[in-house]
Amino acid sequence: MAAEGGGKEMNEIKTQFTTREGVYKLLTHSEYSRPNRVPFNSQGSNPVKVSFVNVNDQSGNGDRICFNVGRELYFYIYKGVRKAADLSKPIDKRIYKGTQPTCHDFNPLTATAESVSLLVGFSAGQVQLIDPIKKETSKLFNEERLIDKSRVTCVRWVPGSESLFLVAHSSGSMYLYNVENTCGTTAPHYQLLKQGENYAVHTCKSKSARNPLLRWTVGEGALNEFAFSPDGKFLACASQDGFLRVFGFDAAELHGTMKSYFGGLLCVCWSPDGRYIVAGGEDDLVTVWSFSDCRVIARGHGHKSWVSVVAFDHCTTSVEDGDPPAEFSGSDEEFHEQINFGAGRDRANSAHSRLSKRNSTDSRPVSVTYRFGSVGQDTQLCLWDLTEDILFPHLPLSRTRTHTNVMSATSPPATGQTTTTTTTTTTTNTTTTSTVSTTNPSGTNGKDNASNSSTSGNPANSLPGTLPRSNSLPHSSAPTGGSTPNSHTGSNSSSTKGNSIIDSAFIATGVSKFATLSLHDSRKERHEKDHKRNHSMGHISSKSSDKLNQLSSSRTAKTEVAKTLGTTLCPRMEDVPLLEPLVCKKIAHERLTVLIFLEDCLVTACQEGFVCTWARPGKVGLLSSQNNPANSPSGTVV
Repeated sequence: MAAEGGGKEMNEIKTQFTTREGVYKLLTHSEYSRPNRVPFNSQGSNPVKVSFVNVNDQSGNGDRICFNVGRELYFYIYKGVRKAADLSKPIDKRIYKGTQPTCHDFNPLTATAESVSLLVGFSAGQVQLIDPIKKETSKLFNEERLIDKSRVTCVRWVPGSESLFLVAHSSGSMYLYNVENTCGTTAPHYQLLKQGENYAVHTCKSKSARNPLLRWTVGEGALNEFAFSPDGKFLACASQDGFLRVFGFDAAELHGTMKSYFGGLLCVCWSPDGRYIVAGGEDDLVTVWSFSDCRVIARGHGHKSWVSVVAFDHCTTSVEDGDPPAEFSGSDEEFHEQINFGAGRDRANSAHSRLSKRNSTDSRPVSVTYRFGSVGQDTQLCLWDLTEDILFPHLPLSRTRTHTNVMSATSPPATGQTTTTTTTTTTTNTTTTSTVSTTNPSGTNGKDNASNSSTSGNPANSLPGTLPRSNSLPHSSAPTGGSTPNSHTGSNSSSTKGNSIIDSAFIATGVSKFATLSLHDSRKERHEKDHKRNHSMGHISSKSSDKLNQLSSSRTAKTEVAKTLGTTLCPRMEDVPLLEPLVCKKIAHERLTVLIFLEDCLVTACQEGFVCTWARPGKVGLLSSQNNPANSPSGTVV
């Protein structure tokens, strides 16, 4: 992933970046790839994905990494910031014929130093269960492709289970499997179990136990990614039809929905405490959705092309004692129920344990900052802070084009409205967003687009006089058709929501199986053409449905955009705060496909097959003995 010399500075690869907590540095000796380190020719191949597991090794080096590159699958000891990677000794390597691995997932419950359970999904629809330590292949599911013939887009073990796993396909269907059951020699017959707004759940009719246990059909087009909530009770699904749908998993009840600004949603993740969901996709935005309120609370604009991965950083998310929020729109009961939501969940992080204990009798509520990141096809990494001014809106502000005035605190918002103000302090650490690589991946704009991104640290309680370039822009009114927050307790496994997702006429048409995500030339060229014309939010008037409709590829999509834009499903751009990234750096030559936050580092990967480790501030010294300046790649230090 070394930068090529002689290129323009704006197209050079960054090898470190700075945030308020310090400097993140690329560890060139901790790069994982194919043993020959030759960049992979990624044309027409499936995205490179990375999975981690800890096997509780007595030596203290229990991390294991799995990644796919083209037809190949590798399994290594992951040494992270401690030691340099030894690519000559993979624990396991597999090369597949006729199909390519597309995604994979370890089961953390069953992992030991002698055995791990790894699920691998494939482009032809099969799912394999392998043990790369024992080098065994125990089972192959959907082997005859009788269950689903389309590409596997996402595979996950069901949290807390040693045998159940969920598989999503580009057909728009998800299937629940049990590793103990066989798949049968004939196509499964299904019986309707539950049907709702543009989704249905079927059980498999069989005299004996067989896979799949359940079939979910969700939305229209491919189901690109799903993610379980931290407590395992809810399931968030990002679909090609642009909808985020959140279900109570056990009861198969729809909890809430959100619509992208335009295009499909490609990725989704939960905050560590389960309160917020972030989704990204073909609108180049990251969208933050409140689980308890079932509404969009912010959007982030920093990418110049499709957002491929979003992830929360559980280590940087902070909880501190602070002043109470100035205003909460709605009743005290709603406020306390929102704050107490999920208080019974097990927390992996002590900060979130403190967050869950916040209640109505606490006179000193906590101050919260969530950190999340995103990577995209524009080869850029963005880091974002979701701060208290967004999470707990204050009184409304007047909005102008040139600057933001501090609120005059004269008129409280009407009941039921939710308004947002910003309290952001911009530090001196201002950088210029790098333009995209000259090698354009699908949907990447090749023009120089020098938009400035302010790197900021946000003390939650500071109120500057003016905010000429704030990290979030306020709005003056609530979204039309204001939402009523749905308040739930952590014990609820199902919920109902009054808002209709889409017209009943669409439900009657059933679930279409038209779209896959394999990038055929015609689809690729069409999206690239449209995307270059409308690559930036600056080119899109949020009040113009005509321009939005140009980006829709079907009559159905046009109708949905017209119906949802300006509603709580998809607020207009001026109706919600617009975040700017703390960091926005070009870190690869090819589109980025992986972003994972670990305790000592963050891990990224690009389509060329290079898996890179970025040491957190203060952690880089652990590898100092391995750093040899003569072997470091050329790159720009910023």
